[in-house]
Amino acid sequence: MEPVTLTTGRLLMRTVGPQDTDAVYAAVQEPSIQRWTTVPSPYRYEHARAFTEQIVPDGWANDSAFTFGLFLPSGALAGMLGLSMHPPGTAEIGYWAAKEHRGNGYVTEAVAAACRWAFTRLGVDRVEWRAEVGNTASLAVAERVGFTLEGTHRSALVHQGVRRDCWVGSLLPSDLGLPSTMPYIPAPERPA
Repeated sequence: MEPVTLTTGRLLMRTVGPQDTDAVYAAVQEPSIQRWTTVPSPYRYEHARAFTEQIVPDGWANDSAFTFGLFLPSGALAGMLGLSMHPPGTAEIGYWAAKEHRGNGYVTEAVAAACRWAFTRLGVDRVEWRAEVGNTASLAVAERVGFTLEGTHRSALVHQGVRRDCWVGSLLPSDLGLPSTMPYIPAPERPA
């Protein structure tokens, strides 16, 4: 797929490229991004270059991952968001916010827009969110968008060579008032 650009009330969401390498590198030096996401740590300039020049374009080219930089009208990088595709009809979302732009709702706004796009343009029927247990900032974004927390998966994430427990949640098209591409039958309620 050719990269697309999405807009929200306050953001331009577009793919990143070589012109964004410096901004990505600078943002990811913030310790909490390296602590809570799967970026390499320590994060070197060559990691940022590989991300902007190879990993992101390859994901768009082979329809495996759709990555958006979250840019303010000033051109500043406020964060990053990616949707990794998993058949059938599922995408996993991941995101981070640049330290100086946290607390403004930018990532929440972008996640909502990206999910709506995935449901209406990619034929996705489920967006999954996962975060290491304890990443309360990521959990807060997921909950504000409307994700349903489904539980804790033991030993389900590998981060910096260590298996860790993670929270998992989902967002369905119906959560946003949108139709699904295929029928869905929810499980019956468990008796009390």
